[in-house]
Formats: sequence, structure tokens, C-alpha cells
Amino acid sequence: MPLTLICPAFAEGEKIPDKYARRGENIMPPLKWSGVPEGTRSFVLIIEDPDAPSGTFHHLGMFNIPADWLSLQESADTAPGRHPRFVANDFGHARYDGPQPPAGHGVHRYFFRLAALDVPTLSPMGTAKAGELWREAKKHALAEASVMGTYETAG
Repeated sequence: MPLTLICPAFAEGEKIPDKYARRGENIMPPLKWSGVPEGTRSFVLIIEDPDAPSGTFHHLGMFNIPADWLSLQESADTAPGRHPRFVANDFGHARYDGPQPPAGHGVHRYFFRLAALDVPTLSPMGTAKAGELWREAKKHALAEASVMGTYETAG
């Protein structure tokens, strides 16, 4: 069974609810995965918008997600308890920042990408950003899965 990622808040290709956008509550949507490959020792998650005017824009870089986790609860980046680590997104924040495409720019696609890794931890440079984290994670990836949602800011 391949690694599969879903978001209970929206189906593949559907609109991301406003509460998860920067102009909404700006909280991270919940995610669930299954089909974890044998030998997985941690996970990495990024969220990216390939439709941004300046090129792919990263909204989240989360790493050192424990191998025994099969989900992230809503607003997992701010929830108390055992925490994964974060690198800066392209807004410059070490957390989730939701969709905020330029007004009138049309529908943007947001890819939530999860990788199962063969290492228990990654140690990116302190100045690393989400795109760099993903490139490093791919060196250790046993499997990858994604779910895509869309968002548009009215113009």
C-alpha cells in the first residue's frame, strides 16, 4: 500500500476553507496519512504554491515529525505537546501561513507534501527555508504523498 495523504477539511482539488487562509483564522488544516513504508524513522511536511507570481512559494516547512504519528491535528503548528520543528516559510515565519494569493491573480494550487524518511531527524541550517528543507528531505525519502487544495482571493 503506497503512502497516502488526505486532508479531512477538503478533498483533493477542492477549495481550501477560508478559515485556513491568512485572511481567515490562518490555522493549519488537519492531515492524515496511511501506508507508511517499513523503515520510516520520521516525516517531513511542506506546503507550496507553484502558481505564485514569483515562482513556487512555500507556506510551511515542518520536520522531525515522529515516525509513530499518522496525523496532524488542526493548528498542529501551535498545539501544545510533542512538537516537530519548523524552518522559515517564504513569509519569513517558522510556522504555517495559509493561502493568500494576490487579489485577481486567479486560482492557486496548494500542495501539501509529506515524505517518509529513513532518518530520525534532519538538522537543516538555522537559516534554511522550506524549499531547502524539502531538497534535503528528498535525499532520505522512502516515499512521498501529497494532497492539493485550491484558493483564490477575489479581485
